Amino acid sequence: METLTSTNGVAGPGEVQLAGMRPLARLPIFFVLEGKRVLVAGNGPGAAWKAELVSAAGAHVDLFAEAPCEDIHAVAAQPPRGVIVVHERAWQTGDMSGAALAIGGFTDDEEASRFAAAARAARVPVNVIDKPAYCDLSFGAIVNRSPLVIGICTDGAAPAFGQSIRAKLEGLIPRGFADWADAAKKWRAAVQSSGLSFASRRRFWQLFAMRALARPDAAPQQSDFDAVLDHARAESPLSDQGHVTVVGAGPGDAELLTLRAVRALATADVILIDDQVSPQVMEFARREAKKMLIRASTSQSSEINALMLIFARAGRRVVRLKRGDPAIAGGAADEIAACRQAGISIEVVPGVSSAGTPSPACSGLPAAPSEERVG
Repeated sequence: METLTSTNGVAGPGEVQLAGMRPLARLPIFFVLEGKRVLVAGNGPGAAWKAELVSAAGAHVDLFAEAPCEDIHAVAAQPPRGVIVVHERAWQTGDMSGAALAIGGFTDDEEASRFAAAARAARVPVNVIDKPAYCDLSFGAIVNRSPLVIGICTDGAAPAFGQSIRAKLEGLIPRGFADWADAAKKWRAAVQSSGLSFASRRRFWQLFAMRALARPDAAPQQSDFDAVLDHARAESPLSDQGHVTVVGAGPGDAELLTLRAVRALATADVILIDDQVSPQVMEFARREAKKMLIRASTSQSSEINALMLIFARAGRRVVRLKRGDPAIAGGAADEIAACRQAGISIEVVPGVSSAGTPSPACSGLPAAPSEERVG
């Protein structure tokens, strides 16, 4: 479990960092292959699929197979994007020259080892299909909403599990997201040159995301861009000012955070965290946000409020993250009073409280049997 620890070693406010990323079996990297040469060696459906995959990413594919199968001829005849050239011979060491990536499909371990060694000698990243011992990289399951692309990897432990997750995501992620992601790519330069401040540009993209999520199957139009830009401009004075959001973290289970709480954490510049809040809640925060662990005590409330105001007056978006529901029993009264006195805008995002989750579904307790009505 990740933990939060004070970097100054004393009680009271102190800047903290998450204990770092949990260990990764593989580093997910999205490789730019547009116009680059990829070498594929081998035969059969696996080699054909990998050639099709890298062609879809825009690569020029040189595929080497002594007696190419029907699958290879079919994909070469109708490549998804980059051209696929089939060479009806075995690969040679010199073929590695100038390749951005080398992919091999071999049943023989000796051939796989020779291929991997030749690629590495030429400083070419290598993948050998279904032979992880010879791979510098692997291909996971893919959800394609290009330019929105999601990769899923199980480090070879359970490919079928990865495919099941992909199938689940395919049903959850609207296909229209591809159009919205493409629109974001086209509109980015216009947003950069719009004259909006950094904070207002960030607000533009937040509003853009909200619009895309609300209308995923509606093709984005110029009118959408204009509406979001106008909205961001109208909010520009507020975006450039500091703001405080008091967020209830609920009983500690990250899965019980409200959507408003998640959005606040995802957009915060500074997060002041009660020491009773679960570290897992911080998974929703921006990695680059400043995080400060504080002791939640009445005696330190004035110090906490002063710190909160310092950041807000500097134009930062501050989240005061508190366990439980700050909307109950005046839990946010001190923060509200301090911000109003300082002229800082403040918002309170309620959290799920133990009093608000007594149902069997939330508590994990079995439901009591219902009484039968007689007569």
